[in-house]
Amino acid sequence: MAHKSALINVMDAAARKASRRLLRDFGEVEQLQVSEKGPADFVSSADLKAEETIREELEKARPGYSYLLEEGGKVDGKDTSNRWIIDPLDGTMNFLHGIPHFCISIALERDSEIFAGIIYDPARDELFFAEKGLGAFVNDKRLRVSGRKQVKDAVFATGIPDRGRGTPKTKALFSKELELVMPLVAGVRRQGSAALDLAYVAAGRYDAYWERGLSPWDIAAGLIILREAGGIVSEINLGERMLETGSVLAGNGRMHDVLADILRKAARS
Repeated sequence: MAHKSALINVMDAAARKASRRLLRDFGEVEQLQVSEKGPADFVSSADLKAEETIREELEKARPGYSYLLEEGGKVDGKDTSNRWIIDPLDGTMNFLHGIPHFCISIALERDSEIFAGIIYDPARDELFFAEKGLGAFVNDKRLRVSGRKQVKDAVFATGIPDRGRGTPKTKALFSKELELVMPLVAGVRRQGSAALDLAYVAAGRYDAYWERGLSPWDIAAGLIILREAGGIVSEINLGERMLETGSVLAGNGRMHDVLADILRKAARS
């Protein structure tokens, strides 16, 4: 059985409390008050309430920590060494269309390094979590990335640029990447939650994943979970500034390298 530290328990409790309202709202999607932030980028009352609940619970347990919030932006606390990075609802588009594939993502950044993270999927009651040096888990099960070596047997995941996001150049590049990837693998999935995509690579459900244009709160928790599960994660150009650039390439060691080669070919062409 997985042992949860006091830190993970604090994050878990905050996520579960916020999730209870999310699930109620999910059952009444048509009645949600939704305002449009931009093309294909929505914020719902569910996002805002979940973020408020998570912050309140974390503040009780760890007063003075700083925050980076999807909806609330940066909040400086007295403790500048520790910062929560929070996405109260990753997969908002799925949520608003009644698709049960969304999650809450909470990471703790300590001295500019991701130290711990959880990703909670309320619809499936799955808690993915990791703390630096202590391994990664889903509920009571230890996580390990897949051991697949043959690309023909692999399932990759990605995020298709939504309407209003990305330049014509980046969209053309993605189309070329997809054109090169699809004939080589068993399948490509696009499910609409970057946090869960990273968690699924950590769990061995996907063999690799790539995407651009992400925000820190989309990926912070997933980075530590994936690494503690034995995975490799970098920028698509193999740099290490994922939280700054929003570029992510993740997988088991073999598939990370294979996918990196394919994406380099797409860029050259």
